[in-house]
Amino acid sequence: MVNAGPLSSFATQTTAGQQVGAEKWVWVAHQIVPEFYKSLAEPTLTHLALRLLILTGLRSKPIRLLQIAQIDANVWTIPAEVMKEREGQTTDFRVILSTEAQNVIEQALPFQRDGFLFPSVRAGVISDATRSRLMERRSMKERPHGFRSSLRVWLAEAPDTPHDVVEMMLAHVAGTNVERAYRRTDYLDRRRVLLEKWARHVTSASDAIVSMVAR
Repeated sequence: MVNAGPLSSFATQTTAGQQVGAEKWVWVAHQIVPEFYKSLAEPTLTHLALRLLILTGLRSKPIRLLQIAQIDANVWTIPAEVMKEREGQTTDFRVILSTEAQNVIEQALPFQRDGFLFPSVRAGVISDATRSRLMERRSMKERPHGFRSSLRVWLAEAPDTPHDVVEMMLAHVAGTNVERAYRRTDYLDRRRVLLEKWARHVTSASDAIVSMVAR
């Protein structure tokens, strides 16, 4: 268990990192994510950016470089160059914004500068270290990137959710080159349902897992 400052405690897990070497990502168990999310109650850039990262399951870079012009209704189209971490992927990546994610963006609008939703205090955009320091100040071993693992494990419990859909949720490249060449969908409708359910789980008042069964 990890002392989390204003929070009671967190069940933590460790998973192999996506970086070179033996580095490990320590992440908050998905059952406890609602408690952490609830603690991000201040309307500050750091809290809002971290909330959006949790809700979308994205890496840090697209969040930091989010521009208002990239959003059309509830669809956020991330330019290919921002998603360059996706090996073999050269097209833009569409993200469905849940109702909660749209609320977060609405709260962040007053902070926008030069079209960027999460600007730095001085110049440019918010840094990676800003959100990591928040968790460090709470004596947490977890770091923001680990919330992708929280989402991935939660998705593993979803009934009848194909592997390709799960991988697309996390902007991973799935399948062989031939399979990707013939795949003509980004599963946007399937991802819309899953991200809305994830948002319901994240914003739930208790630690109970929101049912994955469609209602």
